[in-house]
Amino acid sequence: MSNVTPIKDLIGDFAKDIRLNISSILTGTTPTDLTNNQILGVTLAVSFATGNTKLIETVQSSLTSELSQEEVHAAKSAAAIMAMNNVYYRSINQISDDSFKKLPTGLRMQVIGRPGIDKVTFELYCLAISALNGCGHCLDSHSQVLQKANISNQDIQLAIKIASVIQAAHISITIEST
Repeated sequence: MSNVTPIKDLIGDFAKDIRLNISSILTGTTPTDLTNNQILGVTLAVSFATGNTKLIETVQSSLTSELSQEEVHAAKSAAAIMAMNNVYYRSINQISDDSFKKLPTGLRMQVIGRPGIDKVTFELYCLAISALNGCGHCLDSHSQVLQKANISNQDIQLAIKIASVIQAAHISITIEST
């Protein structure tokens, strides 16, 4: 992401570390094999998942010229499907009775198999949103798929770092507006 200034401008001085982390993580100074569009898509997907309209509008307007309509649509789809999956799988895995894990899920999730963009990129979106939502089951599942696709642990970690700084930006913007 070439210009993170609009995002940083939403964040008050009390969160200087968050502004600095946004700069270092989103501007390409972190060594990575991820493409610029993968980083931007993860950023947008996680922004959608926060539900923070100020953040979403700012990130989306900063990226509109860099992401395709398919990538924006996939970021929205990832935020929506993982909102459901993270609640479901996190809950099922917190129940001590293992018989719940054997029940059919019964939830439609076709977008994961056909996201409209390449599967690895969509998995990165889903991984980052799962980090934001704290679903260990989904984090494990998506990281395994990414590792099998030869995505390095450092790049998986980068997607999680993006989720963490976007979440911190969301909280900082919320605090700033109160």
